[in-house]
Amino acid sequence: MIDIKLVFWFTADESSKLIKAAKTWWERAESWIRWPLTQMDALTASIGIVNLLAYQRDIQRFPSEPENLYRKRVKYALINAKDAGSKTGFVSIFERLGIGYVELEERDDEVDWDVITLRLSDSQLSENTSLLDLIIQKYGRTCRRYRLEVISPISISVGLIELGHSWSLDVAEQKIEPMVAESGVVGSDIGHSWSLDIASN
Repeated sequence: MIDIKLVFWFTADESSKLIKAAKTWWERAESWIRWPLTQMDALTASIGIVNLLAYQRDIQRFPSEPENLYRKRVKYALINAKDAGSKTGFVSIFERLGIGYVELEERDDEVDWDVITLRLSDSQLSENTSLLDLIIQKYGRTCRRYRLEVISPISISVGLIELGHSWSLDVAEQKIEPMVAESGVVGSDIGHSWSLDIASN
């Protein structure tokens, strides 16, 4: 606020009234001057200015579209148009417009080459049906078909237990000693036995 001082020959009563009136006028004039600067952001501008920005940025409001979503689409129209051609950019469009996490799969071996699969949660799909159609129509790739798949996170739990064991190996050997027969022929004892004990816990 500007500081206003009047000449000294005015009485205090009269000068304070004049100072108050002058300050009120210049505050109003300042708000008029600053008003265009506050209308450049589509999130805070008046809805009439947002409509003008939307026309300039080729954005049409679809039926029953919430105002905050409409403002977001107008605000991010330029960057969304730039990101439309890439896989990461398409995912970023969903994040900017408040849809959230989405998976995008293209050129899958099991489906036709021109099919792009979008994976979303059930709540995302049910709450943003019109917006999804609009995004695919406006920012989707030319000559591509889009298929929507629902992903549902599932919580699982796995029980863990500790296992332990021990083992031992016992080896038994039998020595074979040569035998001398009465006829002088050297032979060997061909009979033998062995045992193997394995203990495990």
